[in-house]
Amino acid sequence: MFKPMLPEQHQTIISCLQAAVASILPEANPAILLERPKVAAHGDIATNVAMQLAKPAKRNPRELAQAIVDALMANPLATALVAGAELAGPGFINLRLTHAARIAVLTAISEQGPSFGRASRNAQKVLVEFVSANPTGPLHVGHARQAALGDALCRLFDASGFEVSREFYYNDAGNQIHNLALSVQARGQGLSPEDEAYPAEGYKGDYIADIAKDFLTKATVSASDGEPVLASGDLADLDNVRRFAVAYLRREQDFDLQAFGLAFDHYYLESSLYTSGRVEQTVQQLVASGHTYESEGALWLRTTELGTGDDKDRVMRKSEGGYTYFVPDIAYHVTKWQRGYTRAINIQGSDHHGTVARVRAGLQALALGIPADYPAYILHKMVKVMRGGVEVKISKRAGSYVTLQDLIEWVGRDAVRFFLIQRRADTEFVFDVDLARSKSEENPVYYIQYAHARICSMLQQAGLSAQQLGAADSTLLVAPTEIALMQRLAEFAALVSQAALDLSPHLVAFWLRDCAADFHAWYNAERVLVDDVALKQARLRLADATRQVIANGLALLGVSAPERM
Repeated sequence: MFKPMLPEQHQTIISCLQAAVASILPEANPAILLERPKVAAHGDIATNVAMQLAKPAKRNPRELAQAIVDALMANPLATALVAGAELAGPGFINLRLTHAARIAVLTAISEQGPSFGRASRNAQKVLVEFVSANPTGPLHVGHARQAALGDALCRLFDASGFEVSREFYYNDAGNQIHNLALSVQARGQGLSPEDEAYPAEGYKGDYIADIAKDFLTKATVSASDGEPVLASGDLADLDNVRRFAVAYLRREQDFDLQAFGLAFDHYYLESSLYTSGRVEQTVQQLVASGHTYESEGALWLRTTELGTGDDKDRVMRKSEGGYTYFVPDIAYHVTKWQRGYTRAINIQGSDHHGTVARVRAGLQALALGIPADYPAYILHKMVKVMRGGVEVKISKRAGSYVTLQDLIEWVGRDAVRFFLIQRRADTEFVFDVDLARSKSEENPVYYIQYAHARICSMLQQAGLSAQQLGAADSTLLVAPTEIALMQRLAEFAALVSQAALDLSPHLVAFWLRDCAADFHAWYNAERVLVDDVALKQARLRLADATRQVIANGLALLGVSAPERM
């Protein structure tokens, strides 16, 4: 649970507690943690520092707690923020904030505006790799979940002060790409997926026929960062068919991502790892490391000896030739490290679970100084799409799955983003299309956006200037719902930091829903546009601060904050 105070207030109270402890136990240097009491009536924040120190200091914990409280409340820096302190249980210290400390959040929000909740730059780089779809078809709902999670996580790290790069890794080599080429070739020859001669592992969506049609007309296509590929029109030229189909589908995926409002900073091709010699170089380095061996004609990596938790050694080079899929993955992650990304995060489906230990084992075997937990992973579970109470599995465009474009067409970009972020990535999720389209408080994105739009309408009706709002007397905001709402707003900066570092964008969705609920509770309990001018202005200032923070939170998810609904 986030602390109901601004970060600078939090640090000041910790510093004051440290000074109080030092005045009593000069040799002690405790790590002081502040948390919310389990019972709200007990205070705003609590610490167990006295209980930590009592045993090594051979002191009664409650007596030590009282001594710390006495020293704390003798400090003017502390009493500017802390109205009172009480002991609870075996030695907990419960603190109550001053009213001035509670309303300080309104000044911070009005001064910082869209920057409220953002941290200063910290010179740390982070690379987030996500979506990374094979260029064999349209982006499906699993890719959509990755797109929503990845983009929100990048926004959170950016707000937390990091230099963020978004990267899309194209698996443009291997059997799937070969099957794609065979599928396009077959469609161009007039075969349908139902024909016996159609490739057994071929792709069956209508998009394959579209690619074949354009290939036969000798069209030219290119992806956002790729060279144009001219179709020869010769179906016997399977290499040209392959290159054209890959470029065609990369372009189609670009269109999908544009519709989602997502742009990547880098695109990295798996094929480039082979053409540049990086795969072969990585294999040679692994062999030289002494962590490989030959058995049954295959080359193996001793992953079980490299401390990453793999349960058996893994084949690197198959007996019939060719490398297994995790070998280029190791080479790819070496490039991430060499590019200066000491923090790297991969967002992938849970079916990639087995990759984690193998890639990390390979990186450890190379002895490049890469941490054992590099890269970090977010493994998301599947999404089930329901519409009209029935699971949706088929898309005409894709042939066998719901696409990102389908979701956007059904419910709009905002709802797609919010719904796919609002649950922990490692939980299965049911995307209810009917709920996402509904205009009710059961629809979380509508509920939050409606709170923002309601505030905008209220402010427009009042017609007050920013200067008038800034001059409002916030000390008049004493109603319980007003206190609760201000405390919620004060949590925002800590929320942003924790959601980024915990790789948990869903925390922002939860918080926004709670903030909207606090706003609606206040709006229903206290009239805002009252006759008392001073009170009206104070309440409008609180409303405007809430509007700003809701907008800031929605922006972290890539969701709009409409002024009218």
